Amino acid sequence: MSETVPDEEKTMICVSIGRGRHKQMIAEHRHLVEQGVELVELRLDYIRRAVSLKRLLTNRPGPTVVTCRRQQDGGKWAGSEEARLVLLRSAVADGVEYVDLEDDIAGSIPRFGSTKRIVSYHNFRETPQDLDSVYQRLAALDPDIVKIATMAHQSHDNLRMLRMVKAAKVPTVGLCMGDIGTPSRILAGKFGSPFTFATFHHERSLAPGQLSYRQMRELYHYDKIDAETEVFGVIADPIGHSLSPRVHNAALRALKQNRVYVPFRVPREDLAPFIQDCGELGVKGLSVTIPHKEEVTNYINSSDEFVKGIGAANTVIFDGERTLGYNTDCTAAVGSVLTLLSKDDLGGRTALILGSGGVARAVAYGLHQAGADVTISGRNSEKTRELAIQVECKTIDWTERHKAACLLLVNCTPVGMHPNVDESPFDPSFLRRGMIVFDTIYNPEQTLLLKNAREQQCRTVSGVDMFIRQAALQFKLFTGDKPPIDIMHSALKRATGAARS
Repeated sequence: MSETVPDEEKTMICVSIGRGRHKQMIAEHRHLVEQGVELVELRLDYIRRAVSLKRLLTNRPGPTVVTCRRQQDGGKWAGSEEARLVLLRSAVADGVEYVDLEDDIAGSIPRFGSTKRIVSYHNFRETPQDLDSVYQRLAALDPDIVKIATMAHQSHDNLRMLRMVKAAKVPTVGLCMGDIGTPSRILAGKFGSPFTFATFHHERSLAPGQLSYRQMRELYHYDKIDAETEVFGVIADPIGHSLSPRVHNAALRALKQNRVYVPFRVPREDLAPFIQDCGELGVKGLSVTIPHKEEVTNYINSSDEFVKGIGAANTVIFDGERTLGYNTDCTAAVGSVLTLLSKDDLGGRTALILGSGGVARAVAYGLHQAGADVTISGRNSEKTRELAIQVECKTIDWTERHKAACLLLVNCTPVGMHPNVDESPFDPSFLRRGMIVFDTIYNPEQTLLLKNAREQQCRTVSGVDMFIRQAALQFKLFTGDKPPIDIMHSALKRATGAARS
C-alpha cells in the first residue's frame, strides 16, 4: 500500500465499517476510498468467523484504523480477551496506520513501528462530570490520539465535551452519543478534533446518534468546517423530523459561506443552559420550534412586533450582548394566503383555523392583523380559548367546526402529516367550491385535505410555500444575504421525497 497517514492538522471523517464477512468489509472499504474517504475504521468485532487480518490489510486502499470492541464497550466481540489482544498486537505488527486500544489494555500493547495509538474510553450510560480527569488518565497512556465517547443526556454535555477537545494538549476525538449528542459530531472539527466518526450508511449506525458519511459530507459539509465557521441551527424536542438543516445548509453551500446549520435536540428543561452555551458554541442564530417557541421569549432582549403580539418566536439572533427575537411564521403565513388574495380582499373575510399550537397562533395573529374575521377551533378547548383571547378572535368547538362558514380554511394541526398521510382534519363534504384551503403541513406537500379540496374545486395553498417563505426570512436574518429561494425549495422537495421513499 502506497498511501500515507493523513495530515492530522486537517480534520477528517473516519468512516466505520462493521460487516459480518470479510469480502463485504473489503468491498465497502474500497468503495469508500473511491468516494473520497480519507480514513476508514475496520470493526473486527463484527466479523462472524475467524478474523483474517491478512485479507483485510493486504493491499488496503487507504489509511485504516483497526478496532475490536468488547461487548462491555458497545462492541460485538464474543471471543476470548486473549484472542482479541492477539488480533490487536498483530495489527500493530503488520503496520496498520492506527489501532484503537481501550484505556484498560493500552499498557498491554506496546508501541511498535509507525502505527499510531488511539487510546479510547466509552461510556454508554452518561457523560461523566469529570471529563477532564478521564482525558488526563488516557493522555498518560502514551496515545497519539485520545478518543472519548459518552452518552449525552443534557444539551450542555456537548459543550463540555467540545470544550475538553479544544483544551486538550494531545489530539483528542471527543463525541457525545445519542441524538442529543449529534452537534458534537458535526462541530468536532471546529473545536480541533483530528477527526470525527461516521457510518457507511445511515441505516447501519455503529453507535447511538452516529450519522452517515453522506450526511456528514453532503448535508453538513464537514470537510469545510473549521475554527472560523459560524454556527446556526434549529432547536426542538424531538428533532429528528426537522428538514430545516437540509434547506438552510443547501442555501449556505450555494452562497459558499463558511457557516453550518446544526440540529440541536434541546429538552424543555435544558433551554436556559443551552441559550447560555450558544456563545461558546459559536451559535449566531437559531430557528425555534416545538416546544420552545413561547418559552424562548423569556431569554430575548428585543423582539419584533409579531413576537410581541403572538407571544412566541421562531427565530433568535445573537448579536453581541443582545439576543433578538423574530417570528417569520406570521409573515410567511399571510404571504402564502396572499398568493391567492390581495391584502384588501382579506378585510372582513371569514377564516377558520384548525389547531391551537404555535403555528395556529402565528397564522391567527397575522390574518387578524390583516383584517380577516378569524375563528379558531382546536381539540384542546382550554388552549383554544386562551389563544382566541390573546389574538382577539372567536372560537368554535372542535366537534362543531364544520358548521363555521368561512372563505379561508387553514389547517395548523399535524393531522395528515407523514407518515399518517391518509388522515384529514376536515370532512370533505363540508368543503365548498371557491373556498381557499391552506394546509401548513409540508410533508407531504399534497395532503389528503388539499386533494379533497381540489376535488371540490377549492383553491389551495400548501405548507411548502409557507415553510420556504419563513425559512427564507430566517436566512436573511441569519446572514444578511438574499436567500436562494429556488435552492431552498429544491432541497425541501428532495428531502420530503426521500422521507416518503
